Amino acid sequence: MSKILPASQIITSLLLGTASAAIGFYLGRRQSTQLQDRIPSDTEVSTEVEETEDDEDDDEEDDEGIADGDLAAITPGLAEACKMVLVVRTDLKMTAGKISAQCGHATLACYKALVKENPKLVRHWERTGQAKIALKGTSEEQLLELEAIAKSLNLCARSIVDAGRTQIEPGTRTVLAIGPAPVQLINEVTGSLRLL
Repeated sequence: MSKILPASQIITSLLLGTASAAIGFYLGRRQSTQLQDRIPSDTEVSTEVEETEDDEDDDEEDDEGIADGDLAAITPGLAEACKMVLVVRTDLKMTAGKISAQCGHATLACYKALVKENPKLVRHWERTGQAKIALKGTSEEQLLELEAIAKSLNLCARSIVDAGRTQIEPGTRTVLAIGPAPVQLINEVTGSLRLL
């Protein structure tokens, strides 16, 4: 038979646990700050990755594509769910590996754009699970139309054009990423598409 603890012992245990967690958090932050202070102020720390010939396999269509709307205009509610959708062209018959790589490129393209223009939205999406949904696309024309609609609603949208080094012809648009953004707003653009 289990023993029932008095309320005072339960409250004491909760307080001790909370205090321990707070102290651990504080000490961890303090140690992190001390490490950052050791970096000389004249040292530039770069998070940029040098692009190599292999990295140029796929390009986002910023220069030729449709101009972005106001990416900073999207502000989700405190508990509002956000997601990113990846519209994959099924007419190309890409292998699972190729689809995965293209989706990775598209996800990163949207992420990089929004980190600059709307970091609060990115943090909200990260805190709420980073939902990513793959949907079926049927043609390049459909991807371009969806991209235009998304951008007209101030959503981040990036399509990936393959360099043609493996399975796809050079210049082929393969995947469109939209978001992250509130689910309802994304559904205005892609709500009629089926899951991949």
